[in-house]
Amino acid sequence: MKTSSPSVHHAAAEGYQANADRYVKGRPDYPAEVADWLRENIGLRAGMTAVDLGAGTGKFTPRLVDTGASVIAIEPVAKMLEKLAAALPQVQALAGTAESIPLPDNSVDAIICAQSFHWFSTPQALAEIHRVLKPGGKLAMIWNMRDIRVSWVNKMNEIADRHEGDAPRFYTGEWRKQFPFAGFAPLEEQNFGFGHTGPVEDVIYNRVRSTSFIAALPTEVQDEVIAEIRQMVEGEAELQGKEIVTVPYQTSAFFTTKTA
Repeated sequence: MKTSSPSVHHAAAEGYQANADRYVKGRPDYPAEVADWLRENIGLRAGMTAVDLGAGTGKFTPRLVDTGASVIAIEPVAKMLEKLAAALPQVQALAGTAESIPLPDNSVDAIICAQSFHWFSTPQALAEIHRVLKPGGKLAMIWNMRDIRVSWVNKMNEIADRHEGDAPRFYTGEWRKQFPFAGFAPLEEQNFGFGHTGPVEDVIYNRVRSTSFIAALPTEVQDEVIAEIRQMVEGEAELQGKEIVTVPYQTSAFFTTKTA
């Protein structure tokens, strides 16, 4: 099994390979409304097949399992795929990339990209996704983003984002430039809000460390980033002295349908 592929951005290949454990601890779940979105908009149910593309450690995968559909998880980073396979033995876990999906033509009902499409938003990936989907199948994309309308969240993002380099990000909107795409209907969008509550070490510090471009930094630079965020947290009255905190998030969910 390969740990990376030429199509995998270096920040993802290096950062996620090195910090799969922190990814599991630091990443939030998804809002409860996602269950209805998967059922009503993506149409998932028993008897269907869904692909979790760029599945990582399987943070979103249980949401797909809960629909009753058969689930295939595809991930290029070996450490993450190993964790997914160990945690979710009922899911078929395959090494692969969005540009080379190891499945036959017209074989799946839905492909879901959770926190991943911005890494491979290319014509080659969309053509491959189109190949694998059945006619009428859905391509779904979903992202959790910290809510920067909250002042301290914005400060935390500003500290981390200084190190993003050339890593693709959802917030830039670059991924949208691939749409409209031949053979797919116009994108449809839905948004949800929720909070990620837990130990401050996980929901703030391990969450930042799990960011691809932070995880790919030398350890001493990662420590400097976390130290700066700790200093910021200590200066915020809302967070001072708290072991359990809630980080506000916004979830953006999109889907399109294979038309031809």
